[in-house]
Amino acid sequence: MPVRRDDPLDPPPALGVLRDESPISRLAFPDGKTGWLLTRHEDVRAVLADERYSADRVTASSPVRGRPPFKPEDRPGLMLTMDRPEHTRYRRLLTPYFSTRRMRALAPCIERIVADHLDALRAGGPPADLVPAFTLPIPSLVICELLGVPYEDRTRFHAWSAKVLSLTATDEEIQDARDELMDYMLDLVLAKRREPDDALLGTLIAAGTDLTDAELTGVGRLLLIAGHETTANMLALGTFTLLTHPDQLHAFRTGGPEVADRAVEELLRYLTIIQFGATRVAKEDIDLDGHAVRKGETLVLSLPAANRDPGHFDRPDELDVTRPPSQHVAFGHGIHQCLGQQLARIEMRIALTALFDGLPGLRLAVPPDEVPMRHDMAIYGVHGLPVSWDE
Repeated sequence: MPVRRDDPLDPPPALGVLRDESPISRLAFPDGKTGWLLTRHEDVRAVLADERYSADRVTASSPVRGRPPFKPEDRPGLMLTMDRPEHTRYRRLLTPYFSTRRMRALAPCIERIVADHLDALRAGGPPADLVPAFTLPIPSLVICELLGVPYEDRTRFHAWSAKVLSLTATDEEIQDARDELMDYMLDLVLAKRREPDDALLGTLIAAGTDLTDAELTGVGRLLLIAGHETTANMLALGTFTLLTHPDQLHAFRTGGPEVADRAVEELLRYLTIIQFGATRVAKEDIDLDGHAVRKGETLVLSLPAANRDPGHFDRPDELDVTRPPSQHVAFGHGIHQCLGQQLARIEMRIALTALFDGLPGLRLAVPPDEVPMRHDMAIYGVHGLPVSWDE
C-alpha cells in the first residue's frame, strides 16, 4: 500500500487537514477493528509518555493492509514492543553502550569511514548514485562494527530489511525475511557464545548478562535494522532536501558547528521518515481530551503530522536549518525514545558536513522529480540519488 505524496518532502495533505479539524479522529484498521489516529503534537507527545498505553505490537492493529502481525515468538529482545518492567531490563543493559560519551568516542571511526567513501567517489568521478556509494554503506559499516556483525554479509541483511519494511511485499515474503534475519542473527549469537569479541553482542555475552540466545537475537535484529535503515534514509533524503533548498544549503555550509547541529535536528523534524508513526494500545478505558478510548483499542500516532504542527512550531512547513531546538518527536518520546539517537545525530552531522565540503559543486544529476522516492516503504526516503560535482 504505497503512500503517495503531493510533494515529496511533505506529509500527505490529509494529515494536516485532520490535525486542523479533528486531531483525535477515529481510524478503521484493515483487520476490521476501529481505533484512533492522533495528528497533533501535544497529543502525540502526551500519549508517548503515558504508560497507560502499551507498546505491545502483538495486540495492536496495523494501519498497513497486508502486513503479517507480530507473533509472540518474535518478541524476545524486541524492546520497542515492551512495557515496564520488561522494557526497563533491556534499556538498562543497553543504554550504557549508546551513551553520548560513547557515541562521541566513535566520531573518529565514523570520520574515517566517511573519508574512505568520499575518496572512492572522487576516484570514480561523477556522476554517481549516493545511496549505494555513500548514504547506505556508512551507517551499515558503523552499526556492523558496533554490534560485531560481519559487513561482508550486508547484501543479505540489506535485502531482508528492505523486504520487512516494504509496503508492497506479500505476507509470506515479509515473514520469510523476518525469519531469515532471525536465523542469521541466531547463528551469529551462537558463534559469539563460543568466541566472544569486544563488540556489543560479544560484550553482552562476556559480561555474563542473563540474556538468552533468543533475546540476544532479537536485540541484534532490532539494532541492525534500526541502525542502518533509519540513518541511511535520513542521510539520503536530507542530502536531496538540501540540494533542492540552496538557501538552506548555503546556511548549513557557512554556519559552523552550531548550525550543523541545528540543521540535523531540523532535517529530522521536517522530514520525519517514519511514515505511519508509532502505535499504542490502551491498557484501560481512558478519557483522551474528551474522547472515550476503550481498553484494547489501537492508537496510531502520526509523527510526521505532529512535527509539522503549527500549534507547536513556528512556520512548520518551512525548512529552516537555523531553527533552535524544538522538541520534535522524530525519535519518539518517553521511555521508548530511540536508543541510538545520539549515534544517528553524530553520523548525520559528520557525513553531511564532509559530503558538501568534499564534493565541490555537488548537485543533482537529474531533475528533482526524477529522483525515485520511497513511497513504497514504511521508512521514507529515496531509492537512489544521482548526483554530479565539480572535478
